[in-house]
Amino acid sequence: MIYIVPTPIGNLEDITLRALRLLKESDLILAEDTRVSRVLIQHHGITTPMQSFHMHNEHAKVGQIIDKLKEGQTLALISDAGTPGIADPGFLLVREALEQGIEVQCLPGPTALIPALVQSGIPSDRFVFEGFLPPKKGRQSRLFSLAEEERTLVFYESPHRIQKTLIQMVPLFGAHRKTAVVRELTKKFETTFRGTLEEAIPYFEAHSPKGEFVLVVEGKKK
Repeated sequence: MIYIVPTPIGNLEDITLRALRLLKESDLILAEDTRVSRVLIQHHGITTPMQSFHMHNEHAKVGQIIDKLKEGQTLALISDAGTPGIADPGFLLVREALEQGIEVQCLPGPTALIPALVQSGIPSDRFVFEGFLPPKKGRQSRLFSLAEEERTLVFYESPHRIQKTLIQMVPLFGAHRKTAVVRELTKKFETTFRGTLEEAIPYFEAHSPKGEFVLVVEGKKK
């Protein structure tokens, strides 16, 4: 059995009782970065051994992990923050486990896109999650393909590219599209900008972008 266990995106209290129990009961925790996860693990008094499993070693390690599962071990997969497989490692292992007839369960829990969407004030009944845009090649064409999308758009973005993304969106989406830019969700310095794409640009010129961002953009009106 392998459990996909969401972990807090900031506040260490945002973890379920079931998640804590399974992390304690598992034979091994697969962590995106053991140094990051150790903070959470030690905070909750969990002594289960950890092993790194991330985008740079998952292809090399997936076979070894499948062997452990076939031996009857119970493993828990976590990422640095949020739900594994959502803009984080996890899909490759889940796919391989299912192909090998190994049971996979994903627990409900933290992910940045849902709270950002709900508190944005932009319609949340229908939305498209795009994750991270391509950093270079294919970036402009991806935005162009979304310009006519009528559903709310949700993106993850880094502090180094948030301003670039907003500037690139204006000519394609329109300066007056409503947007919400949510920074550092659940953390001490969480902030939310609400306004238009045009208004967001000078805001982030005046407020140096730091931390992790979720960008919510209104869909094209009919």
